[in-house]
Amino acid sequence: MPHHALDGVRSILVPVDGSEAGYRAVAVAAESARGVKATLHLLHVIEVPRSIPLDATLEGDMQRGEGVLERAERIAGDYGMSVEGDMVQARRAGHAVVDEAVERGVDIIIVGVDYHRPLGGFELGPLPNYLLEHAPCQVWLIRYPAPEARAR
Repeated sequence: MPHHALDGVRSILVPVDGSEAGYRAVAVAAESARGVKATLHLLHVIEVPRSIPLDATLEGDMQRGEGVLERAERIAGDYGMSVEGDMVQARRAGHAVVDEAVERGVDIIIVGVDYHRPLGGFELGPLPNYLLEHAPCQVWLIRYPAPEARAR
């Protein structure tokens, strides 16, 4: 009996930010979680600028976050996973995602990486960078080709 690549995985966390890459990560995570009967957690982080209190009510951001989570929950549902996402406010998304991973004891964080090349060089972006350095568990990066590469 071959070992399943996800043997021992009980829970998976996906941060969703409204990007296409984030939603695709949800699909990968949902399919993976279903295969090993793991639980799936979705997290949307509202990053609060230092100029305002951390617990400020950010109506627009919260509405947008609800929409992002609803879409992510629907995608998970398409793979037979019933999941309720959480929304938190933090100064930095990376800290919030790591805190959530520690609190829930998750085995894998799956993060979608949008293809972007600011100033001519490929950049991973602050969240994936932070998670690779600080996450207490496996981190999977799902990077999709640039839109123009997909069109060919």
